[in-house]
Amino acid sequence: MAPSTAPQAAFETRHIGLNDAATDSMLKTVGASSLEQFLETVLPANIRRHDEMQLKPALSEHQALAELQRLANKNDVKTSLIGMGYYNCYTPPVVQRNVLENPAWYTAYTPYQPEISQGRLEALLNFQTLVTDLTAMDIANGSLLDEATAAAEAMGLAFRAHKAKGKRFLVDPDTHPQTISVLQTRATPLGITVEMDVINAQPPADCFGALISYPGSCGKVTDISGKIDAVHAVGGLVVVCTDLLALTLLTPPGEMGADMVVGSAQRFGVPFGFGGPHAAFFSCRTALQRS
Repeated sequence: MAPSTAPQAAFETRHIGLNDAATDSMLKTVGASSLEQFLETVLPANIRRHDEMQLKPALSEHQALAELQRLANKNDVKTSLIGMGYYNCYTPPVVQRNVLENPAWYTAYTPYQPEISQGRLEALLNFQTLVTDLTAMDIANGSLLDEATAAAEAMGLAFRAHKAKGKRFLVDPDTHPQTISVLQTRATPLGITVEMDVINAQPPADCFGALISYPGSCGKVTDISGKIDAVHAVGGLVVVCTDLLALTLLTPPGEMGADMVVGSAQRFGVPFGFGGPHAAFFSCRTALQRS
């Protein structure tokens, strides 16, 4: 008899797994006498493994971590100059414990308690305020996945907000390769042509926007105000990909006339985490908030 999901069913029955009676009932329904026979029926023989896997004895969690650490210590760790938008950083213990290791931030359960919801809203407001202050823009969202995703969203916004019918989007060649790749992927279904262009004094008249990296992917910092003015002269909108940490020293893109500013906040204490999580940002002028 299959376990019931009715309220009177025991917690263990509903959450731990199948018992023998439930397994027998399911096997009978599919016409199998055992799990082994069922697997032989549904799993092709040419992909089944018949010999025993040569695995080492199981380890406890503590032993496994110690062994992994022993292997990792064999690596010759040198200073990495690759970067490309992802940088190692120091994560304050208070942030690691109360944010990154706090399951309340990423469980599927809605925090109905007003004090928890208020705390999350305050954290998001602080993040948005930080972004608008450093970028010198009017508004900012509550984060995105990564810089590449934010750049693609900015391209889409520029495309929707542009009044003309141009479908050409210029991209600074000194942009992170993953950002360029996502832009090209997003552009295809929208019918947008992504062109790598250093953006000189006379951009094409049919471009609806441009993306400029500041600093560039190679780390070079240049005055981009002339490029921004050139794109504006042909009616296009300008997206600036930037590094929030660099903006603590550099002139904010908003003060140079940028329409949108995107990038990653990973450098503000967010560890690598095997590719994530990261916190991208998207800020823009108030005139674009409905686009």
